[in-house]
Amino acid sequence: MNTIAANVTQLLREIPSGVQLVAVAKTRSAAEVAEAIAAGIRIVGQNYLQEALPVIESLRESHGDKSREPVSWHFIGHLQSNKIGPVINNFQMIETLESVSHARRLQNLLVTADRVMPVLVEINSGREESKKGLLPEAVPAFLDEVAALDRIAIKGLMTMGPWKANPQASRQAFRDTYALYRQLTEAALPGVEMELLSMGMSASWRVAVEEGANMVRIGADIFGPRR
Repeated sequence: MNTIAANVTQLLREIPSGVQLVAVAKTRSAAEVAEAIAAGIRIVGQNYLQEALPVIESLRESHGDKSREPVSWHFIGHLQSNKIGPVINNFQMIETLESVSHARRLQNLLVTADRVMPVLVEINSGREESKKGLLPEAVPAFLDEVAALDRIAIKGLMTMGPWKANPQASRQAFRDTYALYRQLTEAALPGVEMELLSMGMSASWRVAVEEGANMVRIGADIFGPRR
């Protein structure tokens, strides 16, 4: 049976240089996350705040900002207004900003905390009613409002893409998101930096990289099937 460490080592060999790997630790224990970190993981993504906090607290001393193996925690789940405070206190990036009202609350809390939070704007590139995220055509208006909030550092885009058994079914959604990413890069909007394009998961990351992703979010291929 493959171990977490072996899976991480293999992925780090396969993923092209310049593409960042986010280990998606949903449902995983602190011990499992620690094994992934020891194997080379430097970014851990968490979907659920209540589940993430005990893991982050457990690993804070051994893998916090001042440790030999510092880890950046990314919030990759749906952002809820009443949980924004704990999110900014425990995570170094939010990958799922898609609401102006959430952005304004985030700004207010960051002013109080005297912090700046890097964020990615979540795009519903598959145009699925069941998915969160902005439709591509809604992004310019969203950025017009949010880019003026000085404690929010917009660093790029994130998309889930449609979940299908065949990863090729996500290709067009990834291609559309990359086109938007390039459009916004060329527009050079004040307060907007297009540095990161987070696309692709265990089944689809290879297709996502082919279509321009420079960050991928992988869970099952690291930790095994979700419990």
